[in-house]
Amino acid sequence: MKTSLMFATLCAALATSHAFARDTVSTYPVAEALRSEPGKVTDDVALYFAGQKHPAVLKSFGHVATNKKTNAFNKTDEAACQHVFLSAVIELQDRARQQGGNAVINIKSNYRNQLTQSPTEFTCGAGALIAGVALVGDVVTLKGGK
Repeated sequence: MKTSLMFATLCAALATSHAFARDTVSTYPVAEALRSEPGKVTDDVALYFAGQKHPAVLKSFGHVATNKKTNAFNKTDEAACQHVFLSAVIELQDRARQQGGNAVINIKSNYRNQLTQSPTEFTCGAGALIAGVALVGDVVTLKGGK
C-alpha cells in the first residue's frame, strides 16, 4: 500500500511537471550586460555585433559558435541572462586569442538555431533553473587592432 501511494505521487508529479517548466525567450541590452560584472570581459579582443562598423579585416580565421548555460535558480531572468551572456562573450574572445585574431565581428544571437542580429541586444532563454545564450561570430585580425 505504501509503495503504491509513493508510485501514484511520483506519477502525478511527473504528469504535472510540464506545468512548472518555463522557457522565456527575451532580449536584453548588450551594453548593460557588458557592464554588469566589471572586469570579466577584457578589451584585448574587440567585439563587434552584427551591424556595427569595424576597421578593415586583414585576415579571417573563420566562424565560431558558443552555447553557454548557467544556473538561474533564485536569480532574476535579467541577472542570469547577463551572467551567461558574459560567459559566451568570454568564450568567443578566448577562441579568437587561440586562433590568433584580435577581434570577433558580426556577432549574432543563435538561440535554438534562430539567428537574430542586433548591434544593441542579445537573445537569452531563461527557465526556473537554467538560462542560456548562444552566440556566433567571425574571428578576424582587424587593421590597427590591438
